[in-house]
Amino acid sequence: MPLIPNRFLFRVCYPCRYIAELPREDSDDLLDLPPTCRLDSFADMDGRRSFADVRMAWNEGGLALQVEVRGKEQVPVGDISRPRSSDGVTIWIDTRDARTSHRASRYCHQFHFLAAGGGPDKDEPALVQSKIHRALQDAPMIAAETVPFQLVPRTGGYRLEAFLPATALYGFDPELEPRLGIHLAVHDRELGEQSLSVGSDFPWAEDPSLWSVLELVKEE
Repeated sequence: MPLIPNRFLFRVCYPCRYIAELPREDSDDLLDLPPTCRLDSFADMDGRRSFADVRMAWNEGGLALQVEVRGKEQVPVGDISRPRSSDGVTIWIDTRDARTSHRASRYCHQFHFLAAGGGPDKDEPALVQSKIHRALQDAPMIAAETVPFQLVPRTGGYRLEAFLPATALYGFDPELEPRLGIHLAVHDRELGEQSLSVGSDFPWAEDPSLWSVLELVKEE
């Protein structure tokens, strides 16, 4: 096993496709993103297995996130008081892609979309926003109910769909700032962890310089 993970040797710039009709209002699916919106984790480069299909898209209203987890035999478990230890997805977004600093700014956001952990019995999906450890400044906190979010159970897993509105992303300006900093981790007590780049041996949860780039593209 190499001392330095292969995925640490390069920085990925992911194209993020434009889809105007999001979130969808005439369908049971909130998003239903096509395969062209997939973000590859390149996990096989480091001998890891991908168990989640991650897709993203954008429009002037915000960012769309769709994650489908496959291969589960157990129901999701979670606790909103411990989001990083719960089954679900954590996404970090820097609306300025300022990856020269090792500490987060007010443009850096951390959102946890949990497959379980909400409700009185902790078996309902939930959204939790957290401050980023060691941040120089914190992004504004949002009300969870302002973010369209749903969890659809599947055989052997689930599909998570969320639409982060522009009002939830401080500094979101696709015209002036089309390149965003991004990191994402899918965590599952049964299947393990899948991240966009290197594993949790690296401090990407608090260091934006380790994040990848999400480029908002709009085909003419």
